[in-house]
Amino acid sequence: MVSGQLFNHKLLDVVFENANYGTIIIDNNGKIQYISNKYCEFLEVERDDIIGGYIVNYIENTRLHLVVQTGKSEMADLQFLRGSFVIANRIPIFDNKEIIGAIGTIIFRDLDDWKKMNSNIKELLARNNLYIPEVEKANGARYSLHDLIGKSYEMNELKERVKRVAGGDITVLIRGESGTGKEIIAQSLHQLSPRSAKPFVSVNCGSIPEHLIESELFGYVEGAFTGAKKGGKVGKFQSADGGTIFLDEIGDMPQHMQVKLLRVLQEREYEPVGSPHPLKVNVRVIAATNQPLEKMIESKEFREDLYYRINAIQLVCPPLRERAEDIPLLIHHFFEKAKAQIGKRVNSIHEDVYDLLKKYSWPGNIRELENVMEAGVHLSNENVLEIDALPEYLKRDSKKVRNRSLKEIVEETEKKEIERMLKNFKFDKNMAAEALGISNSTIYEKIKKYGITE
Repeated sequence: MVSGQLFNHKLLDVVFENANYGTIIIDNNGKIQYISNKYCEFLEVERDDIIGGYIVNYIENTRLHLVVQTGKSEMADLQFLRGSFVIANRIPIFDNKEIIGAIGTIIFRDLDDWKKMNSNIKELLARNNLYIPEVEKANGARYSLHDLIGKSYEMNELKERVKRVAGGDITVLIRGESGTGKEIIAQSLHQLSPRSAKPFVSVNCGSIPEHLIESELFGYVEGAFTGAKKGGKVGKFQSADGGTIFLDEIGDMPQHMQVKLLRVLQEREYEPVGSPHPLKVNVRVIAATNQPLEKMIESKEFREDLYYRINAIQLVCPPLRERAEDIPLLIHHFFEKAKAQIGKRVNSIHEDVYDLLKKYSWPGNIRELENVMEAGVHLSNENVLEIDALPEYLKRDSKKVRNRSLKEIVEETEKKEIERMLKNFKFDKNMAAEALGISNSTIYEKIKKYGITE
């Protein structure tokens, strides 16, 4: 057995506290002899409390004690720890060919960097359908970032923002029209966060009757009101404790509940209906809306103080008509999905279908496109999905498209290209004009003509 005195803590601190990783050392019995302060911060433990204890009692999924037995190093291994992924290195320590212990490291510059790295690892695993812990599969979230289909500039920017925001606990407001994928964004934020092993609870604020919403969100105690269940009821916030609660359609939340929600965000506590005592809660709040909250504040329908609480970071889901280049990808994705669900043998999609669907304005966004492709697969009588299999309203729209004048077609194309270039250059009009090969005065005229806004 190796004495802990062999490990000089002061010297090791000098070496490891200036390095960009967390470090732990065990003896040949698997007992912790040294752990860096950075690793303790990550584990949220006090160093004096775990020195001398068995590593398996403090670090989940550890293999460091096995490295002592095998004498073989394990480098760049993916380890699931405290609800997140880390990159772990494990190296045996020899003295005169005898194994006296092992050293393990997890790599990050600081906790913020670690959170970013963890988000990237999770997103990569999900994209390639690789290993996802069972605990994450059962957390209530079905979607990850790879379910957000699109390679346009707008979607790539949105995905990058999601990955940057996911690692923190900051409240996020997701905005966008109905059917643009706001819930996918919310679930992706949860899946990429350190809370991913905990529950994801979704609440549609517009679908709960006003007189029930308080008990739904906060629960109630036994005897709180006539008809209350024996033993009371757990609310959505308590169900989401430790994880994430997604408040969809928050613009529909009644004003009396807006006040109570504000308290939860400020104090991190709530009161179940009929309870004389508040309960503490540890949740991340993500909200979403398709309503103009700013106008609702002016008309006193939405509280300004709540708006600033939920709007710490804003993510915007662009409508499908503003990312037309993603439409072919989505058509193919939903075509394959519908075939698998229905079990129908339709091998391909006619080019006329692609042409028609790319020209359509998609007021129902992604949800409408998915429904159209499902209907098309159902109604197709051939190996090739043709226009005849599409819903009637789309076929009528195709006739309107064919009857447009050349001037209308040219102006629509010109507007879309100017909008795209302005977004690429973050609305720098001079750079966009140069890229388009037109003068600065011309681009200003076109922006005014088409009513293009930032």
